[in-house]
Amino acid sequence: MTEQIEAEKGSDWGKFIRKHWSIFAVFIAAAVLAFIGAVYIFLWFTGDAQATGLVPSTLGLWSMANVVSFILHLIFWELVIIGIPAIIGAVIGWQWWKRLPDEEKNEYHLSGKRSRSSRAGGAISPLLFIAFALKVYVDGNWNVAISTYTLDYVVGSMVTILIWIVAIFAIPATIGLIWWIRHEMNKKP
Repeated sequence: MTEQIEAEKGSDWGKFIRKHWSIFAVFIAAAVLAFIGAVYIFLWFTGDAQATGLVPSTLGLWSMANVVSFILHLIFWELVIIGIPAIIGAVIGWQWWKRLPDEEKNEYHLSGKRSRSSRAGGAISPLLFIAFALKVYVDGNWNVAISTYTLDYVVGSMVTILIWIVAIFAIPATIGLIWWIRHEMNKKP
């Protein structure tokens, strides 16, 4: 009896997919093609970037300018060739989902409460890379081959970046803490 109640409460994606197998197959095929296309664009752009001289073919000769230029150009081509069609496909899927009757969504228990994720965001690594690129630029090492950076330079740069981060977050936190303390001290008991 308990198992039957649990089965009724849970999501029933299997029945939903069997009923709408054709649209499900189309979206799976589109996702696979988008992934294969993204890998192909990456391989094409990597070879083309070396052939056109955008970046040196030897990694030891890359400068920070080469890394940033390569990443920005790669993002552009991935967005233009893969991203725009993927966005159009997602909009079509969303329109299809909105046109489904609410009764059908309720029948399969597909419109439930969303679960909260406890994962941390992945924004720290790109921000550290941007900060390192800024530090390299400020130091005048923008067009210097990365292979010539010493360990002392990289470690010193990371320490400097951590100090920047602490300063950026500590100053507003200190102001907020002082405001809170003054607010609490001015309260009448």
